[in-house]
Amino acid sequence: MTAHDTIKEPSFRESVDLMFNRAVALMDLSPGLEEKIRVCNATYTVRFGVRLRGAIHTFTGYRSVHSEHMEPVKGGIRYALAVNQDEVEALAALMTYKCALVEAPFGGSKGGLCIDPREWDEHELELITRRFAYELIKRDLINPAQNVPAPDMGTGEREMAWMADQYKRMNTTDINGAACVTGKPPNSGGIAGRVEATGRGVQYALQEFFRYPEDVAAANLSGSLKGKRIIVQGLGNVGFHAAKFLSEEDGALITGIIERDGALHNEKGLDVEAVRAWIVKHGGITGYPDASHQADGPTLLEAECDILIPAALEGVINLSNADRIKAPLIIEAANGPITAGADDILREKGCVIIPDMYANAGGVTVSYFEWVKNLSHIRFGRMQRRAEESRHQLVVDELERLSADKGLGWEISPNFKERYLRGAGELELVRSGLDDTMRAAYQAMREVWHSRDDVHDLRTAAYLVSIRKVADSYRAKGL
Repeated sequence: MTAHDTIKEPSFRESVDLMFNRAVALMDLSPGLEEKIRVCNATYTVRFGVRLRGAIHTFTGYRSVHSEHMEPVKGGIRYALAVNQDEVEALAALMTYKCALVEAPFGGSKGGLCIDPREWDEHELELITRRFAYELIKRDLINPAQNVPAPDMGTGEREMAWMADQYKRMNTTDINGAACVTGKPPNSGGIAGRVEATGRGVQYALQEFFRYPEDVAAANLSGSLKGKRIIVQGLGNVGFHAAKFLSEEDGALITGIIERDGALHNEKGLDVEAVRAWIVKHGGITGYPDASHQADGPTLLEAECDILIPAALEGVINLSNADRIKAPLIIEAANGPITAGADDILREKGCVIIPDMYANAGGVTVSYFEWVKNLSHIRFGRMQRRAEESRHQLVVDELERLSADKGLGWEISPNFKERYLRGAGELELVRSGLDDTMRAAYQAMREVWHSRDDVHDLRTAAYLVSIRKVADSYRAKGL
């Protein structure tokens, strides 16, 4: 990267603002309303001490609220050493637009703690997490009606369970206390399908994209997902599930996997489960037997493939490598993996980008379902599942009776019978709701993309759809 490139490269926060500005330039918002939507409403910085290993360690955390056009506000909490106020505020802004795009009734928020979770054992992490949660809870920055966190990079079900328990200890009479965070384990008020949700959302987003031949042609591709060569960067929760579902259910080939310690490449396709198991056992991909390994992982981003899925950090595709990216279709499973400068270069090359605001919205969508489940105090499917099965049984019985009475010789295949008779449980209903959400959001984006001459990409279309919804909410409030 040259010094000139370094000067031009916008930060993640600046990238979000640049993309926002590009969209609002195409809208008829008043300057005042435009500014109200753009700015971050509030950011709370907390510095707290925890006694660990015989000494007091001080940690810095953030919780940013970007927009309260709807409440509660929603957004994950990440644990990473790179966490800073600018990043958290940019992510909070993305959450606002993401929730609006997929019609989850939340404002946008985000949190972070400057910590490397791998440096601490489980008990120490629990003490740190509970103290961080305590600092946020006492300021209503974790609250079922005001601010509802979720997992993000470096956090998961375990941390959410600790935070929910901390909230209940401090609010013993709040009957809706379980709804104070989402992404909890199933036995602590969580919901089936939440862990896989973001990766599953990436799969549904690609499936919907491939339902429109003209959109596929815009990316110089054709046909279906079957046989498409995919390179995934980051085999964490999101990347793993996206790669697993796309390879197992859609017949795509995962030809490359990029991780911290290099990259694996195999044109015949990698076994995603086997790679994940190797990483869990060995701490990285080094030494994995059934693929070629290269130490400089990020260079595989530039390899030949049909679909590139950056599912790790922001800014991995930037001015230094954008002109060498060969993938005709990129789906942003991570937040902000393509900088604003790189976005311009890729669009000029004809690359189609399915933007993060839409592509990784599966997590917040299923978080919304979990929040609703916690507030209703009943799991999805509990009331209607057996009634559905009984109704379906009536149809099957009638068909079999007609066949016998009329001598038609029909025979219903056992596989059909078994699948048709099974009523939808929580997991099926969650997947159905997520699929419907991803389809509707994509259709809203593509309508803008194809109906306006001044909109040339899906990211601008996504911003236009979401900003319009946020603006309508503020106008309805009388602003």
